Amino acid sequence: MLLSMTGYGRAGGSFGEKMITVEIRTLNSKLTDVKLRIPGEYKEKEVELRKQITDHAERGKIEVNIDVQNLDGSVNVSLNEALFKGYYRELSRLVNELGMQNSDLLQSILRIPNVVSSPAGEVDEDEWEAVTGVVGLALDHLRHFRRQEGKALEADLRLRVANILLLLAEIAPYEQQRLTRMRERLQGNLEENFKKDKIDTNRFEQEILYYLEKMDINEEKVRLEQHCKYFIEQVENPKVSAGRTLGFLSQEMGREINTLGAKAYDADVQRLIVQMKDELEKIKEQLANIL
Repeated sequence: MLLSMTGYGRAGGSFGEKMITVEIRTLNSKLTDVKLRIPGEYKEKEVELRKQITDHAERGKIEVNIDVQNLDGSVNVSLNEALFKGYYRELSRLVNELGMQNSDLLQSILRIPNVVSSPAGEVDEDEWEAVTGVVGLALDHLRHFRRQEGKALEADLRLRVANILLLLAEIAPYEQQRLTRMRERLQGNLEENFKKDKIDTNRFEQEILYYLEKMDINEEKVRLEQHCKYFIEQVENPKVSAGRTLGFLSQEMGREINTLGAKAYDADVQRLIVQMKDELEKIKEQLANIL
């Protein structure tokens, strides 16, 4: 089962006279990067909250927004009047000096850190349990979203791997002709530069065997086929996090395809190798979004 790193989860709940809303968005990232926007009164619980999120969401760029509103419309914030007046006095002086408009001065001051703050105090454990419960629901919705996206990714990956195997099978008809062409080319080069009676036939056959060994691609074909089959096995693996394993396998597939290209010595085979590389690049693009 594959999960996409991109996802969205939203959930809501209540505690007493408070409405709790949690939104979680995730994007691709090689590392785990959690960004939290939570009410100030929950700051002391940030470490606990991060662990809950990373244990469930695992990897990616994770943005979490927790909003708590009082049902009666009241706001749990306090205004630092002294700080507000100080900023207003100094900014008003500058506005007058520079002849600027001050229509947005109020909003600008309210956005300054510490002018508006949430009340400090110990978090009610029952309330916090309600908050983490809503976070858990949002994480469940996130996983469902990721699973649905993962199904589309899995279908595309299966298609790309199947295409590589089909292209690999198409190489077989060209294998004998590439060897024949190599023999004819070497024979022609010798006859152009030396008389036929001067050519050591035994030595020529030894050279032919040397080049044939260099051009042998059977080992690379077998390994590439094995990598492709193992790739599909990992896609079907019930474990959740397969992204890193599939990434490693795609690198191994790339090595074998590159070696096939280096040993091709045939335009028709090279054409098939180029198509394989194109399919592999599409696989790597999709893997960037697999958890």
